[in-house]
Amino acid sequence: MARFAKRRLLRPRGGLVALALLSGCVAIQPPPKPEQIRTDALGNTDLATPWRAGGAPGTVQDNWLATFRDPQLDALVAEALQKNPDLRIAAARVEQATEQLRIAEAARRPSVSIVGTGGIKLSDMTSALTGIIGLVSWELDLWGELRYGAAAASESLVATQADAEFARQSIAATTAKAWFFATQTLAEQRLAQDIVRAAEELVRLSSDRQRVGSGSGTDVAIATANLGVQRDVLIQAGYAHQASVRALELLLGRYPAAELQARPDLPPLPGPVPTGLPLQMLERRPDLVAAERRVAAAFNRVGQSKAATLPNIRLTGNVGYLDSDVLQLRSDYQNPTAGAGLKFVYPLYTGGALDAQTALLTAQQREAVAQYARLALRAIGDVETVLATGRMLAEREQMLSAVIVDQARALDLTQTSYRVGKIDLRNVEQQQTSLDTARMQLLRVRGEQLSQRVALHLSLGGSFQDRARPAP
Repeated sequence: MARFAKRRLLRPRGGLVALALLSGCVAIQPPPKPEQIRTDALGNTDLATPWRAGGAPGTVQDNWLATFRDPQLDALVAEALQKNPDLRIAAARVEQATEQLRIAEAARRPSVSIVGTGGIKLSDMTSALTGIIGLVSWELDLWGELRYGAAAASESLVATQADAEFARQSIAATTAKAWFFATQTLAEQRLAQDIVRAAEELVRLSSDRQRVGSGSGTDVAIATANLGVQRDVLIQAGYAHQASVRALELLLGRYPAAELQARPDLPPLPGPVPTGLPLQMLERRPDLVAAERRVAAAFNRVGQSKAATLPNIRLTGNVGYLDSDVLQLRSDYQNPTAGAGLKFVYPLYTGGALDAQTALLTAQQREAVAQYARLALRAIGDVETVLATGRMLAEREQMLSAVIVDQARALDLTQTSYRVGKIDLRNVEQQQTSLDTARMQLLRVRGEQLSQRVALHLSLGGSFQDRARPAP
């Protein structure tokens, strides 16, 4: 009889062990591969042909920040990476995604808890039951619901990390652009000062000619009015420079006091940049990697939702010690006590909630694919636009350089003719304005070239650091 009872006790335990061994036997489906995601999102878009707007052949290079050979810019980027609030937000989001993954993985493991009960004696009263019980619970992930959830959390973490890396690259690029713009506006301010000095010289010259009888009051009035206009331009240039410095200081996490000193002149534009192929750009850019991983996360959430419609089994166990001064326990009760159980749940009818959940997550997966397509096409357009703009700026830079040489020679001849009385002051003023306009345009073109070069690096997905060096 004892042998029979022992066999009866062993059978359910053997069944529990078998169920435990079955846990995880149903493999979950892997998410679509990156090339499949690109095909679903972009169809037959040609990604293997070189950029239509041109570009230098070769593989996209990293460490583009060093190509400007500006130690002060390097220091400013390092400061922005350390103190910029947007990057602190991105880092906090990575921490949140990491903990979400830990929560999802913890659901796959057994949970252990301890429950105690008891009290202290007050007068003739005492607690009815005292003791301590250890509880164990483990959900058997037969259909992969928990594994799909952990996989979705893992893909979301990778996407968040990629977003954080793109935020770092964007902050570095934005800091470089702001630094170049602050330098450009400082140069514009100094050019405006030169223009004011030239206008002051015209006033002096027109006054001298009036005193000797070769000029008129009209010339003096015209020169004085032009001087006022140029002084107003100087005031605006100073305000623009202060605004650009404040914007840069905000990027650095500093108080916007317009105290940062820009460099005196713009650095030379580095040489040609290898641009690679559109497909390589899609594989390199962290924001597109993030969008791609979100598609994979959405796929896993759909799998998790489908698995939730299947039977769920949870194993439970307990061991404890109980005693009481009031209640009489069973005669055959012995301490310590232990037990095991099984909980089976099969959601036969939920009013359509589970089907609706699956349909909802499927629609979100389609949205993630469409989001990837939108970002990919925008990224391709960014590169094509920057390449085309760079070619146009190079042509303008060459043309304006030649124009300035011709305008300066014409101004010298015009001033000579004015001194000997062949022409009036209006001719000098017009020629001076033409030269100043060309000089200002060339300065802005060169500043825009530097800004577009930074934008090209960011659009291509090249890192501002050496990828062999780990990011902080």
